[in-house]
Amino acid sequence: MTIKAIAVDPKNPQQFIALELPQPEVGENDLLVEIKAVSINPVDTKVHKGAVKNGLEAPKVLGWDASGVVKAVGKSASGFSIGDEVWYAGDITRSGSNASEQLIDYRIVAKKPTSLNWAEAAAMPLTALTAWEGLFEHLHIQDADADKTLLIVGGAGGVGSLAIPFAAQRSKVKVIATASRPESAAWCIERGADLTVNYQDLVGELAKHDIKQVDYIFCLNDTDGHWEAIGKLIAPLGKICTIVENSKPLDQNQLKLKSASLHWEFMFTRSMYTTPDIGEQGKILQQVADLVDAGKVKTTLTDTLTGLSVASIQAAHDKVLDGHMQGKVVVAF
Repeated sequence: MTIKAIAVDPKNPQQFIALELPQPEVGENDLLVEIKAVSINPVDTKVHKGAVKNGLEAPKVLGWDASGVVKAVGKSASGFSIGDEVWYAGDITRSGSNASEQLIDYRIVAKKPTSLNWAEAAAMPLTALTAWEGLFEHLHIQDADADKTLLIVGGAGGVGSLAIPFAAQRSKVKVIATASRPESAAWCIERGADLTVNYQDLVGELAKHDIKQVDYIFCLNDTDGHWEAIGKLIAPLGKICTIVENSKPLDQNQLKLKSASLHWEFMFTRSMYTTPDIGEQGKILQQVADLVDAGKVKTTLTDTLTGLSVASIQAAHDKVLDGHMQGKVVVAF
């Protein structure tokens, strides 16, 4: 038996190609999932860019967000049965979700929210995990008092669109989100932000609201470009978390003087290194599913393309590369 997949073409890495691949063999910790929808994230475009730059020896299937139906269960994969509807963010070290079927470690999988369709569900896992881990495992905003302030840089993007309601639902902090356009600002407010400011002048924009410092900063866009402002705005003993790699050295002097802490969030760490707590990702996704089904968190889906094809995957990549995505784009099979 074979499966259908869309992969980066090793002969011309700028392009995608359609392939028929052997159906993968289920490992003891694996679920074999029939994919119903996938979401495209910045990581997809970054890995594709890396393939273009460095070349490939074989086709590479991208995709790290999916919803689908369990078709087979490994002998050690507990808690799941054939026919279960699931969602997950995947493992960057394995073949991706831009395929009709995929193997995934059961410990990073959860039952999908019953209130969402396939596309609505596929939009959320990777960004939900990134937002949750950043806010609650690194910044620990759930322990903050009501007089504390969180600044989310990149509020209308995929991660920000979930970080805002997570912070609003599970902490007492005042949530400030950056948004450069009126529609982006409205999107952030709708999701629970208390205030929005333009990211192009963070210090000046916050000063207009008599805010000179913030206790927590969650940077979801351009760490290099915002670093000077972050250093000025972070409060003494404050905490910073960023998900965006830097391309030049980051001056730590302001952080040292303020005894501020810097945390990196990379959603794939647990699956890459099979950390002892790898199962936390499945638990987080189940908590998010419960929040969604309780009506406390909405899907971030804003655009749906149809069909597993070269054209649909390329179009989704183009939308992400445009840099003005509000929410998420999904390809539904």
